[in-house]
Amino acid sequence: MLNPITSNRKYLINYALVWSIIIGAHFSVLHWYYQLPVNISIADSLLFNVFFAFLGISLWYLVRYSKSNQNFLIIFSSHVVSSLLLIGFWLVSGYLILKYAIDDVHYLSFLDSSFPWRIISGIFYYSAFVLVYYVVVYYKDIQHKTKQEANLKTLIKEAELSALKNQINPHFLFNSLNSVSSLTITSPQKAQEMIIKLSEYLRYSLSNEQQQITTLETELDNIKLYLDIEKIRFGERLNFTLNCNERWLTAKIPAMILQPLFENAIKHGVYESIETINITLDCDLVENNLQLFLKNNFDKDAKPTKGEGIGLKNTRERLFLIYKKNNLLTIDKPENTFIVSINIPQNDEV
Repeated sequence: MLNPITSNRKYLINYALVWSIIIGAHFSVLHWYYQLPVNISIADSLLFNVFFAFLGISLWYLVRYSKSNQNFLIIFSSHVVSSLLLIGFWLVSGYLILKYAIDDVHYLSFLDSSFPWRIISGIFYYSAFVLVYYVVVYYKDIQHKTKQEANLKTLIKEAELSALKNQINPHFLFNSLNSVSSLTITSPQKAQEMIIKLSEYLRYSLSNEQQQITTLETELDNIKLYLDIEKIRFGERLNFTLNCNERWLTAKIPAMILQPLFENAIKHGVYESIETINITLDCDLVENNLQLFLKNNFDKDAKPTKGEGIGLKNTRERLFLIYKKNNLLTIDKPENTFIVSINIPQNDEV
């Protein structure tokens, strides 16, 4: 870690400003209180204070070294020894320089008698430096740990999102391969067509595998490939309608967030009905929020499938992990229609 004073221009300017104030106060006391000449007051205040200002910068490295040692006795002892050496060197050097540079009996007498309060001021300076440096060290350590925790949380979040996302393809492939197996017996032509569509879908999915966020247009392209595969299985029993203004196609949306919902609609609609199931996706952009409404009719007399399955649960968890809100997905069942509503913020950083 670099010295916070010398490595930051703003801190260096403030540091110089503080010492300028101290030098000014020192000069004022010597000149107006002790009645020392201006030139002598300037020399004394500049020499002792500027000298300690430079010596104080070196204390940073002692603080950084002592921070790595958890033994309080060793830390305390090192500061006692360091303060004796630094303050002693500061006082003796300043005293000798001024004694031989200034030929004034009155000032030299004052210089000898001022040792006690100079020692006290040296201890105060040393303590102030050490205290400030320790505050800086602990503050930077906290910042570093906070940054590490944030990075770790980001990695965990990405891992959780990837795990949820990776649940989708195996689930879909399992159903598709079962269908292909059945079609090879009942309709080999449809089985071949389904395998071709399935390969196109997998190629598309793999090319976008690393993306967590995509555009609505890209997501809809993925859904159309998925529905092409499902229509081979269900034919006229599956009908899809898209109501979406082209202006909304650039809106941001989590990748593969819609597919499990379409799977859910097909599972609880087409699977359980001999009638045509109409799936409709409506899109709108309201107050910088992309609103998606996925609707499908179902046979209310059919035996319902237990549980919500992977679809709704997976989507809820992914939306919460990305946007930190737990009210972005709602469901409604008016009469024989199942409606899933998703609200996706467009101004949140994800």
